[in-house]
Amino acid sequence: MTSTLGDESLTRDAFLGGRVQVWQPVQGYRAGIDPVMLAAAVAAVPGQAVLELGCGAGVAALCLGARVPGVTVTGVEIQAEYAALARRNGAENGISFDVVEADVGALPAGLRAQAFDHLMMNPPYFDRALGTESADAGRDVALGGDTPLAVWIDAGTRRLRSGGWMTVIQRAARLPEVLGALKGRLGSVVVLPLAARAGRRADLFLLRGRKGGRAPFRLLAPLVLHDGDRHLRDGDDFAASVKAILRDGAALDWGD
Repeated sequence: MTSTLGDESLTRDAFLGGRVQVWQPVQGYRAGIDPVMLAAAVAAVPGQAVLELGCGAGVAALCLGARVPGVTVTGVEIQAEYAALARRNGAENGISFDVVEADVGALPAGLRAQAFDHLMMNPPYFDRALGTESADAGRDVALGGDTPLAVWIDAGTRRLRSGGWMTVIQRAARLPEVLGALKGRLGSVVVLPLAARAGRRADLFLLRGRKGGRAPFRLLAPLVLHDGDRHLRDGDDFAASVKAILRDGAALDWGD
C-alpha cells in the first residue's frame, strides 16, 4: 500500500550528512541517532543479504544501504503507515529495500524460507507489561509493542544462516534479557555500552553475536557519544568518532 499520510503531516529529514533523506511523521515515532548507530555496527559487505526486524520508516536500512552499495536489505514492519513510508523512502533514495508488512512473531512463509548474512534490529525499548504507553499509536508500538523481546531474538536467530551475525541496539536495563534469549543460540557475543558523556552510566548498548560463533564473550569499554561533561554550546558536540558515523557514514569500530 501507499502511505495515506499527506506530506503536510510529514517532515523530510537528513541523515548521514544529507546522503539519506527520510520522510517521517510529524506526530509519532521519529528516528534519532539510534538506528544510524545500529546501521554503522553491521559489518555487511556488497552482495550480502541483510534483514531488519522493525524497520519503521527505514532509517537504519537506508543508512546501511548508503554505506554499503550492493547490499540487499529486507525490512519487516508491522505498522502499515510506516511500512509504506519505508518503501517510499527506499525508492526516493535509490536504495534497494524490500519491505514486508508483518508481525515479527508471525513472519510470512516466504520470508521464513530465506536465510540472511546479517540481522539487525532496534526492538521496542520498553516492556509493555510494565505499563509504558504513549498516546500516539505509532509511537506506542515502536517504543512498547506487544511482542516480547525474546520473540524478536528467536525470529532473528532463525533467519540467520550459519556464520551470520545479529546486531541489536537496546536499553542497558534489558541486557540480561537479551543475553538470556541468546544463550545457546549465538556465540562470539560482543557488547558495546553507549554512554552520553564520560563518567556517566551507559543507557544503551550495541550487541552483536554470530550463529555458530565460538569466541568468548567480550564486554567493551563504553563508547562516549559526546565530548565534555555537559552541553556548553549551540549545535551538537558529538565525539569525533561518533560524528564520523552520523555525518560521514563511517562504520562503527568493534575493535577486532
